[in-house]
Amino acid sequence: MVDKCNETLIDPTMKKVHYIGVLDIAGFEIFDYNGFEQICINYVNEKLQQFFNQHMFTLEQEEYVREGLDWANVDFGMDLQKCIDMFEKPMALLAIFEEESLFPKATDQTFTQKLMDNLLGKWSQFAKPNPRPDPDAHFAVIHYAATVSYNVTGWLEKNKDPLNDTIVEMIKNGSNSLLIRCFADHPGQPLENPKDDGGRKKKGGGKTVSSYFKGQLDDLMTVLYKTEPHFIRCVVPNTHKQPGGVESGLVMHQYQCNGVLAGIAICRAGFPNKMPYLSSRPATTFLLPDLC
Repeated sequence: MVDKCNETLIDPTMKKVHYIGVLDIAGFEIFDYNGFEQICINYVNEKLQQFFNQHMFTLEQEEYVREGLDWANVDFGMDLQKCIDMFEKPMALLAIFEEESLFPKATDQTFTQKLMDNLLGKWSQFAKPNPRPDPDAHFAVIHYAATVSYNVTGWLEKNKDPLNDTIVEMIKNGSNSLLIRCFADHPGQPLENPKDDGGRKKKGGGKTVSSYFKGQLDDLMTVLYKTEPHFIRCVVPNTHKQPGGVESGLVMHQYQCNGVLAGIAICRAGFPNKMPYLSSRPATTFLLPDLC
């Protein structure tokens, strides 16, 4: 359906491209055992939640100021930049992870120790793990939704094993239409030897899973910040997967963490419903006919 809509929206002769896209993301994950996959998903959620916060809180209030409304900016305490910086800054979590993954003699223990030495006490979002429910967890991250204890067992090996370009090229030239579509944006194996580019780093390049992952996330965020987003927030009603069952405490916790309640507070204090003047004028002229 999205493809059909874009067939009518995208005009290759126009400089400005109009299109619609749907981004469906995995929700915040916290299990009894949290590993490499969970920290990747939760890191993405931090970035996307910050994107949501900026549009709901920062840009919404800036619009009120631009329109000349009597408005004092309100800080709802939903800035997640410190946690994002803890992942992305030099000698922060991802940089240490990348360095240890490329070091031949690195182990899970040396990786954990380097994290503790460089992050514990220096970043407020980095903490010692909770022994429950995983007594073998190595560190914890204080995310916007909850504090999650992570177990780094096997992370270095997983990070050294990105998908081989030759295998991707075989998939792209295979007969499975679904797989071909899944890897359509992947460059695959070059058919010709790459020309010397003067030592410049290839865009999106990387030797590890985490570097590829972060490169793709950066590209996604670049696209998102150029769009006009609309959000659909999904809420888990209960932890037992029971139809019709609602745990009010669980639901309210999700509303508080994902910024929905703070967004409602801004809309209630400001103007939740907006429409262009020319659209609203015919419906309101009868109130003040002499001024319209």
